[in-house]
Amino acid sequence: MSVRKVRYYLFLKDILVLSVTAFGGPQAFLAMLLERMVKARAYISEDDLWELNALCNMLPGPSSTQLISAIGFRVGGPNLAYLALIVWILPATALMTFAAVLISFLQENTPGALNFALFIQPMAIGFIIFAAQKTISKMVQSTEAMILMLISAFVSFFYSSPYIFPVLLIIGGVSTSIKYKKQPKLEKDAPLKIEWANFYLWAGVLVLAAILGGVTKYHGILLFENFYRNGSLIFGGGQVLVPYLYTEFVDFKNFLSSEEFLTGYAISQAIPGPTFSIASYVGALSMRSGGSLGIIFGGLIGAAGIFLPGIFMIFFVIRFWDQLKVYRPVRAALEGVNAVSCGMLIAAAYLLFEPLEPNFINIFFILSTYAMLQFTKISSPAIIAGGVTLGVIYHQFF
Repeated sequence: MSVRKVRYYLFLKDILVLSVTAFGGPQAFLAMLLERMVKARAYISEDDLWELNALCNMLPGPSSTQLISAIGFRVGGPNLAYLALIVWILPATALMTFAAVLISFLQENTPGALNFALFIQPMAIGFIIFAAQKTISKMVQSTEAMILMLISAFVSFFYSSPYIFPVLLIIGGVSTSIKYKKQPKLEKDAPLKIEWANFYLWAGVLVLAAILGGVTKYHGILLFENFYRNGSLIFGGGQVLVPYLYTEFVDFKNFLSSEEFLTGYAISQAIPGPTFSIASYVGALSMRSGGSLGIIFGGLIGAAGIFLPGIFMIFFVIRFWDQLKVYRPVRAALEGVNAVSCGMLIAAAYLLFEPLEPNFINIFFILSTYAMLQFTKISSPAIIAGGVTLGVIYHQFF
C-alpha cells in the first residue's frame, strides 16, 4: 500500500473516531480537531484550521461537516472529501433514523409511547435558549445588528412561513453590506477568478428537484427538495436549522407533531456528530406511511438533502476564497445575515414552547436545563439521559 493510501486511510479512521466521540458542541469539536488533525497528524497547519473554520461559518450549511470536508479536500482532493463526509455523518444519521423507527414503533404499539420524553421536551427548549444566548453573544456586536435581530424575531414569529426566511436573510445581508467602508481594506494579490462548476451543480440540483417534485408530486422528491432548500439557506449552525425545520414540517405541513419534533431535537443533543443529523429524524417520520422501509428511506433523503448543498458550496468557494475575502462588501454582509439568523433563533424558542402547557414543571425543566448548560460542566448526553430517566420513573409511579 502506498504512503498516500496509508495517509488517506488514517485520515478516514480519524474522522470515524471524531464522528462517534464529538460531544459538547462546536467548541469541543474544534478542540478535538486541533488535537487530532493538527497536533497529532499534521494534516494541516493550525492557521489553516482557523481560516477554514471561519470560511465554513460564513457559508450556508452545516459548518462542522463543511470543515471536515474542507480538510479532506486539502489533504486528498474531492474524492477524499466526499468519503470524509460520508464517514462523518453516517453514525449520527443512522442513530437519528433508528430513533425515528423506534418512536414510530412505540406509538403504534404502546399507549402513551412518548411519556418517557415528558421532561426532555421542555428540556429541548432549554437547549435552544442556551444556543441562542451563545450565538447572539458571538454574532451580534452592533446596534444595527441588534435591531435586525429583533425585526427578524418579530417577523419570524408572526409570519412563520418557510418562504419568509430567505427573504429576511437577503434583506439582512444587503442592509449591512452598504456599510462596507467600515471594514478594513485588504490587499488584492490577484484578480478574482471563479470556477463555477460546483455552483452550477448546487443550483442544478435545486432546480431539478423543484421541477421533478412539481411534475411528479412524489413525496420523496418533494421531501428532498424541502431539505435541500433548507440546507441552502442555513447560516449559523445546527441550532439555526431548528426554526426552519419546525416551521416547514410541523407548522406548515404537519408531517410531525410538536411533541415528536421536540423529542427528536432533544435526542440529537445527546448523540455525537453533526446537529444537522436531526434532518434524518424529521425525514424518517415524514415518510412513516411507507412503513419501516419508508422511514429508513426518509432518513436517507433527509441526510442527503440537508448535507449536500453545504458541501457543494464549500467546494465552490474554497477554490477562490483567498481572493474573495478581500472584498469589503462580502465581509460586511455577514453581519446582517448572522443577526437575522439570531432573530430566527429567538422566535424558534418561543414557537417551540407555545404548544407546551405553561405549567410549573415545564418551566422548571426549561430553566434547569439552561442553568446546567450555562453554569455546570455536565455534558449534554448526561442531561438528556437524566431527563429520560425521570420521565420513565414519573410514568411508572405517578
